[in-house]
Amino acid sequence: MIAVAALAVVGAYLLGAVPFGLLVVRAVTGRDIRKEGSGNIGASNVYRVAGPAVGALVLSLDVLKGFLPVVVSQRWGLDPAATVAVGLAAIAGHNWSVFLRGEGGKGVATSYGVLLALSPAAGLIAAGIWVAVILITRYASLASLLGVLSVPVVMRLRSEPAVHLAFGMAVVIFAFYRHRANIGRLLRGQELRITGRRGRRKEQEGQAF
Repeated sequence: MIAVAALAVVGAYLLGAVPFGLLVVRAVTGRDIRKEGSGNIGASNVYRVAGPAVGALVLSLDVLKGFLPVVVSQRWGLDPAATVAVGLAAIAGHNWSVFLRGEGGKGVATSYGVLLALSPAAGLIAAGIWVAVILITRYASLASLLGVLSVPVVMRLRSEPAVHLAFGMAVVIFAFYRHRANIGRLLRGQELRITGRRGRRKEQEGQAF
């Protein structure tokens, strides 16, 4: 089973590393998503640059990158710790893609896919928080961070296995590290909303983003 687990981890990383945002936007529009909007390859920037249909497609693909490896690992009979390792490998692949020379996205959609496979209840609550914050603020980064923060809390309240809680904490660390620039822009009122507009304070001041 050690060899199977190692194969699953490598496969999950490689699947996670596929930059669907870059590939889909290039195929549909001929544009490089890394040079548009926020420069991120994730679904929020794809939505901003290429529209809701393309954004929804990329979101679905990025979620599946996390969901499928974990489900396959469970079907193969890997233990919970190995399954969590597979999920983290998929997220790491998205965040630090070998196909993009170590660059990548923020990993939230892929993390959500892993979460849906490991703990559907925590995943649904995180998704609800994400939608609510998006509707109120239009900040995808803030919605992602608050949704991610709910994961270990919900898992703890539900008395889920320690390996699940460890996954939840790891996802929080990953998300805050990858969003560190967004956090700075949020604090300065310069963050792009999902619609492509800047924060209200900087818009009023007329400062360039």
